[in-house]
Amino acid sequence: MPIIKSAKKRVKLAAKAHARNARTKRTLREALKAYQAALAQGKPAEITKTQKAAIRALDMAAKKSVIHKNKAARKKSQLVAQAKSAGVKPSKTTVKKPVAKKPAIKRATASKPARSRTSVHK
Repeated sequence: MPIIKSAKKRVKLAAKAHARNARTKRTLREALKAYQAALAQGKPAEITKTQKAAIRALDMAAKKSVIHKNKAARKKSQLVAQAKSAGVKPSKTTVKKPVAKKPAIKRATASKPARSRTSVHK
């Protein structure tokens, strides 16, 4: 057990983060298993519903850095390919909408005030 106060705090924070990450991973695994079960049943409505939930879980896990963003993209691509091979038409909601750009912020240049030209020596 750590002795220093800041180290004790880090242990508490790490435990909280571990619990949060574990919850996100568990949600992701459950969503992917539900999707695989829906694929096994072969019901298009159920496949579409669970596919949306799985994609949402993948996006959330990537956003929270539980999994890498490229892994999430690869998994989403695999899910769509599996659904397509099962005979489900791709829905338009799986495509992400483009994010609006933020307005540019003008930054004021921090310049030193001009030096006065008065002479100190007389």
